[in-house]
Amino acid sequence: MTASAADTASASPADVRLDAALDARADRLEALLPQTQCTKCGFQGCRPYAEAMARGEADCNRCPPGGAEGIRRLAAELGVAPLPLDPTHGTEQPRAVARIDETLCIGCTLCIQACPVDAIVGAAKQMHTVLPDWCTGCDLCVAPCPVDCIAMIPVTGERTGWDAWSQPQADQARSRYLSRKQRLVREREENEARLAAKAAAKLEALRQEAASSEAERQAQERKKAIIQAAIERARLKRQAAQPLNAAAADPVDRPDAAPAAAAPDHPAPSDTKRPQ
Repeated sequence: MTASAADTASASPADVRLDAALDARADRLEALLPQTQCTKCGFQGCRPYAEAMARGEADCNRCPPGGAEGIRRLAAELGVAPLPLDPTHGTEQPRAVARIDETLCIGCTLCIQACPVDAIVGAAKQMHTVLPDWCTGCDLCVAPCPVDCIAMIPVTGERTGWDAWSQPQADQARSRYLSRKQRLVREREENEARLAAKAAAKLEALRQEAASSEAERQAQERKKAIIQAAIERARLKRQAAQPLNAAAADPVDRPDAAPAAAAPDHPAPSDTKRPQ
């Protein structure tokens, strides 16, 4: 049993009720965030920030995309006075959309991997493009670009915060964020299964291979041991990542419920299609 599992098993009814209350508050706070998943708040997405606010570990003034109106909404839910936006996390600005200079793009896929809502499409060594209707303006794609071919273009005039963003847009962004997390988990699992199958096939081939000398036999045994150790490490890793209540657990609805998705052998670009 893992430490977290042991903590859960030993939790008192009062602790369970407190956790449920904090979870419910985090749900309400998350619903008030714009779902840009920009990480400017200092957390890896809107949900972790909402959970930190619910626990009293973060103030409500760390979300530049939500701006002053977003702070007011969060403060009302928390029962505290609104605070000015913390400038260390950014400033309230008109919403921007990423735009790729396709004449400079080298098709490295780094922006695709960085986009939290799969709003960039393209293939390795091929031109990439941004789907503006899905871009949240998080600007997470800008820094990884090795040729500096991505610009953030303001698209809302003087409107900022929630005046430049709507609830349907926030709902769509959250849906696409969760879908991306599901895709990454699926790709990680498929890649791990593919590697496990290759290792098992190699191990079986070694077992079938006849050694012509004692030295060759010893070399085969060393190879077998290495492959078997790798297979066992992969098995233990999968076991550790499996939720206790696997049937009921949602692997993507809570960021801490599943391990970060590992990149496959050959990272696949987003298979997102342009909205109709």
